[in-house]
Amino acid sequence: MTDDELKALVAGLAVAQDRTEALVAEIAAQQAKTDAQLAETDAQLARTDAQLAGTDAKLDRLAAMYGGVGNNQGLVAEEFYYNSLKADPVLDGMRFDFVDRNVTRSRAGLEDEFDLLLVNGRAVFVVEVKYKAHEKDLGRLLGEKAPNFRRLFPEHTRRGQRFALAAFHIHDGLKRAALEQGVSVLQRKGDVIETLAA
Repeated sequence: MTDDELKALVAGLAVAQDRTEALVAEIAAQQAKTDAQLAETDAQLARTDAQLAGTDAKLDRLAAMYGGVGNNQGLVAEEFYYNSLKADPVLDGMRFDFVDRNVTRSRAGLEDEFDLLLVNGRAVFVVEVKYKAHEKDLGRLLGEKAPNFRRLFPEHTRRGQRFALAAFHIHDGLKRAALEQGVSVLQRKGDVIETLAA
């Protein structure tokens, strides 16, 4: 290799070295810019997470204060039927001595709650209250609540045990099915309740 070729090679290497350094500097600048954008994105995500956490906390507080709409409607229906029956404790032409609300009992690993119990010397009425009654409510009353009541309240075995479904809304097919299965139906009628005896 001649001196001129060597000089040309060294000069070419120097130019390539300058280009490489310029490229590395450009990559470093782009990397710094990308890092800055990622840092801003992370900061924005952190702000969004904080806002979401605040919103979740507000929603939790509101839910605790007001409960679910379905729960509130159910409580309204329970209060209506309890107050009505407390004022005039008569079902299916029978007058009752006691009207109890939200009675819970536990025995031998079995626990259940009963919305309303009406008791006199001859009979006990177990009333399941719903805002809007569905077929599953009738099935649950007869399939779970009735057997559980008999197991949990043996002191009522000598009394006639009756069951009722009370609701602000109950469609005609469900009403017929309940009556056919011996379940009385309580419906709101204006400011009073109407009882259809089974």
